[in-house]
Amino acid sequence: MRTHPPAPDAPSGPQAPGAVEPDPPGPRQLRMILIAVSVALMAVIASVSGLNVAQTELAVEFGASQSTVLWIINIYTLTLAALLLPLGAIGDRIGRKPMLVAGLTVFGAASVLAGLAPTAEIMLGARVLSGVGAAMIMPITLAVITSTFPEEERGRAIGVWTGVAGGGGIIGMFLSALLVDVASWRWLFVLPAVLIVVALSMTVRSVPDSRERTGHSFDTVGALASVVAVTGLIFALQEGPEKGWSDPVTLSALAVGTLATAAFVARELRRRESALLDVRLFRERRLASGSVTLLVVFGVQAGIAVVLFPFLQAVLGWSGLLSTLALMPMAVLMMLTSGLAPRLAARVGARTTMAAGVALGGTGLALMALFVSVGGGYLSVLPGMLAMGLGMGLAMTPSTEAITAALPRERQGVASALNDVTREFGTALGVALLGALLSAGYRGAVDGRLDGIPEGAADTAREGVAHAVEAAGGAGPHRQALLDAAQRSFVDGWQQAMWAGVAVMAALLLLVLLRGPKSPVPGVPGPGAPAPAPAQAVRAGTTAPPTDRPALPDRAADRPGSAPGSSPSRPTR
Repeated sequence: MRTHPPAPDAPSGPQAPGAVEPDPPGPRQLRMILIAVSVALMAVIASVSGLNVAQTELAVEFGASQSTVLWIINIYTLTLAALLLPLGAIGDRIGRKPMLVAGLTVFGAASVLAGLAPTAEIMLGARVLSGVGAAMIMPITLAVITSTFPEEERGRAIGVWTGVAGGGGIIGMFLSALLVDVASWRWLFVLPAVLIVVALSMTVRSVPDSRERTGHSFDTVGALASVVAVTGLIFALQEGPEKGWSDPVTLSALAVGTLATAAFVARELRRRESALLDVRLFRERRLASGSVTLLVVFGVQAGIAVVLFPFLQAVLGWSGLLSTLALMPMAVLMMLTSGLAPRLAARVGARTTMAAGVALGGTGLALMALFVSVGGGYLSVLPGMLAMGLGMGLAMTPSTEAITAALPRERQGVASALNDVTREFGTALGVALLGALLSAGYRGAVDGRLDGIPEGAADTAREGVAHAVEAAGGAGPHRQALLDAAQRSFVDGWQQAMWAGVAVMAALLLLVLLRGPKSPVPGVPGPGAPAPAPAQAVRAGTTAPPTDRPALPDRAADRPGSAPGSSPSRPTR
């Protein structure tokens, strides 16, 4: 927040006359704040996918079933997603810095416990605790940026944040695979622990506090309803591909999540200004288009990983470490363009930038569908991956800004949590849907290519390309025929999944063009643009303090912080 302190005789809006806000952070402190929240975010994001590379080691170490290993991996994401909204709102109230410090402490302790866990049960408990800490950290990192950085610098900071959020998972997975290869799976928890120590030290020294001032009671019922809703829906999306979509457990979770979502919406509509999340704001184009764009973009990104890993490992025969390294060009481009997106949005508008990113992402999917082949190998998919990285980076930053700008400054913890919940839902949807399309396409294609293959090996091959590769070792003279059938069938399933993704991205492009955030009003700088000259000092007897904040458009629906009943956030030291 960047305003000059009001003159002693000039009251500042709802503050008491003569109240003086703390001086805004200087450039050096802003850099330290951005580094602190980015390091904290990297620890959280790296822990989402890090254990995927150690499934075999976990099963052997604990004598655990595959189901237990999957729970060790997924319980972290489930806990994180379920608690984001309520803990983001609590952080707005009790102070963002105390919540961030507490979250870092909980997350660090949980990482140490997980690294030393002697049993699967203790590991599960440590992963739940890690999810709680992550849910305290993740929404606050973005809320600190939006409530601390001045408008002319906020876009660039959000670009860095979205770059870490988008590419951090792939970087974390690569480092995790490297640690598993050269050391032990227990070293996977050293990386987040070190990041947490660095982030905690910098947070205590550099991050200022800010909090919500409100006369409304906390929406406890709405918070509980949101936890049940997110838990039910994410659980159904995680278990559907494993248990089947018609399994009673999957259907029950889906029903509970849907009913709780309906109850949450009804509750928030009744609470109106005092709601945990004012759902009426979804009628505003920025919030709606930004949320849908993030949902689809992160869904496609997660789905691409589901498709790419078996292609690189089962089809091309690469190791886990080399397969993760192969994703790095996409991750690096995504992070670079996330940082450049605010400058482009300031020049051509957020809607145009988002549309360009979505179009590039769809083009990348089409390239991968058209050119993928067993013989072409990695180079047949690399151009599509690069286009995807460029497109996702361009789309993510303005989408995140659209969400945070739609809620008032004092509700930025909720805005950030909404952004994060959208990411988690998108990731779960992408994995479930694109994974299902890939599997269906593979099974539909492989049946016609198994003539002459022994029945046992053929049945194993129908379960998936990885099973086919394993079965080929005992197929004797049919080995190569079985491998060829499985690999070509996988490419057929790949293409089916990619074309479905292209259709989804085309629909998203149409939505962004029609309902995306409007371009900046002439005379009002966009994110990353230089701030206008400070206003002249007010005359004696007036109530408006001098400010260097640019004037906002007159349309309330497109004004940040225009939610009914909003009140300004007051930073505290």
